[in-house]
Amino acid sequence: MNIGETIRNFRLQKGMSQGDIEKRTGLLRCYLSRVENGHTIPSLDTLAKIAGAMEIPLAQFFVGEQHNNGARNLPQLSEDEIRFLTQIRRYSSSLSDSDRKLVLAMVKKMAAGPGK
Repeated sequence: MNIGETIRNFRLQKGMSQGDIEKRTGLLRCYLSRVENGHTIPSLDTLAKIAGAMEIPLAQFFVGEQHNNGARNLPQLSEDEIRFLTQIRRYSSSLSDSDRKLVLAMVKKMAAGPGK
């Protein structure tokens, strides 16, 4: 998947220029060009800004990609799930390895339900 191509395709479908995205997000046009040409990979927060500027759901950037390399199809994530995972990712970077394992163990325990 080339996220830059996907962004460019959506932008062009919307009839928008890189300047339009720049005005709506504050991201520089030269940065958007680097993303669209595959020289830079944007963070999830930046992707959310770009999606907001185009008035499309963030998840739309990841829909419809067909992988024929044997990878299984993953379930589509809702906006709430993406937001939750973004927060987890943001905070997990400051955790030690043992703390990450502890958090994962707690999540597994909570997901198993009460008394299990």
